[in-house]
Amino acid sequence: MALILDTNALSAVVDGDPAIRPLVRRAASVEISAITLGEYRFGISQSKRRSACERWLHEYLELYTILAVTDETAQHYAVLRAALKRSGNPIPANELWIAAHCRQFDLAILSRDEHFDCVPSIRRIGW
Repeated sequence: MALILDTNALSAVVDGDPAIRPLVRRAASVEISAITLGEYRFGISQSKRRSACERWLHEYLELYTILAVTDETAQHYAVLRAALKRSGNPIPANELWIAAHCRQFDLAILSRDEHFDCVPSIRRIGW
């Protein structure tokens, strides 16, 4: 199964969380949305562990495919946003972009954020 990492999953990978390792290792591929990367880079800019996190990015980020936002991503975003609005289950905008990448590339999302559970046709894997 192919996965996309949410920001909390990327943080767990960087932190070496032993609970997330087997999920990442078993994945056919692991992708990162440019949105996730932006959120993570913002977070480390505010972190006391900035140097260690930046070092990890420098050493390991190239092992992952970074998914750019395209017109196709925007189409998935619009469909999802409309569906969630109709159902009364809006989610934060950045999470919606990440969900759009999930739909675009048929990826499950590795995340602790339960609001992904209300997104149509998205499978969330928690740890």
